[in-house]
Amino acid sequence: MNDPVETSLAAAFPDRSVEELVGVGPSWNGGNETVGVDFADGERAYLKVAIEGDGSRIARERAVVEYVAARRPIPVPAVLAAEPTGEPPYLATASAPGRDLFAAFEEAGTERREALLGGVGETLATLHAERFPHHGEIGGRGAVTGREETTAVEPDDGQRPANGPGLDVATASWTDTLLATIERTREIGTTDRLARHFDAVIDCVRTNRTLLDEAPAALVHGDIAKPNGFVVDGDGRSTNAEVGLIDWELAHVGDPVRDLVRARDQLCNGFDTEGPSRLGDAVYEGYRSRAGGLPEGFEARRPIYRVVRVLGRSGFLDQWATYLDEPVADLVDRIDAELNARLEAVSSEA
Repeated sequence: MNDPVETSLAAAFPDRSVEELVGVGPSWNGGNETVGVDFADGERAYLKVAIEGDGSRIARERAVVEYVAARRPIPVPAVLAAEPTGEPPYLATASAPGRDLFAAFEEAGTERREALLGGVGETLATLHAERFPHHGEIGGRGAVTGREETTAVEPDDGQRPANGPGLDVATASWTDTLLATIERTREIGTTDRLARHFDAVIDCVRTNRTLLDEAPAALVHGDIAKPNGFVVDGDGRSTNAEVGLIDWELAHVGDPVRDLVRARDQLCNGFDTEGPSRLGDAVYEGYRSRAGGLPEGFEARRPIYRVVRVLGRSGFLDQWATYLDEPVADLVDRIDAELNARLEAVSSEA
C-alpha cells in the first residue's frame, strides 16, 4: 500500500476489521493527517499520520499523553498504538472519554459556557502544577543519549501518583525554547506574506530575554482550542465542567503564563477582536480556583505573549480569509495594526 493512512492503519490495527474512515475536520498543520477509524465491532479510534515523514510530533504526543495519564488527574485518550519511526510515523488513540468541547460550547447558554471555560482553566492549573528543573523541548519518552530524562520536581500536591514515566527533554532557556516554537509556527504556516511579523516578534522576544528566562518551568499543552478539549462528568469538586485534552503534539516544558494567555485567546477571541470579557475571565477564574492564583509573573509577561499570539493570524492568512470570507488584503491591514498596538504595549511596560 502506498497511501500513508492505509499503510499506518494496517500497521496499527493488523487484526481488526475496519468499517470505514471518517474525516475529523480541517487542520492547520499540513504535515499530519488525522482520521476517525470506525471498526466493524462498533468502536472508534483515531489515527494521526505524519504524512511528511517527520515523527517528532508523534513521539512527543505519545510520551506526553502517557505521562499525563500516569501523573495528573486530567482525562486523556488512551494510546492504542504508536510508531514514531515508522514509514510513515503514526499514533493511534482511543476515542476521548467525553463529549467534544466545541459542540458542548456551541449548544450552551452563557452560564454553561462560563462553566466550560472555567473547567479549561482548572485543567490548565492542574497541568501546570507539574514543574520541572529546566525548560525545553520534549523529544519523547525515556532518556536519549545527550539529553535528560525528566520528571516533575515540585512537592506532591496530592494529585500525582508516586510513579510514572519520564520525559526526554532537551533543556534550554525559556527564551530559546519559545523561539523554537515560533520557528515551528513559521514552518507550518501556509503563507509567508507577513514574514516581517515573525521577524518583529522574534526581536521582541529576544529583547525581553531576561524577563522571560525568569519564568517557571511547567508542563504546558501548547494548543488549547475548543476542538482539542472534551467534557466529562464532573466529580463534584467544582461547579465548572471537567475538561480533558487531546492533541498534545505541541506540548513542551515552558511558561504557564504563555499557555494560559494562548488558551484564552484561542477559546474566546477572533481575528483581531476580543471576545466577551465574561467568558475570557472565566478561564482565568477557573485557573485561580484550582491554583490559588494566576501563574507567577502573569502581568509582566502577558503582553509579550499577546505579541507572539499574532503569529497565529499572520502565518495562516489564507485560512482566516476563507473562514471570515474577507479579502486577504483587508486582513493584512488589520493584523498589521494589531501587531503594532501590541508591540507598543510591550514597550510601554518596559
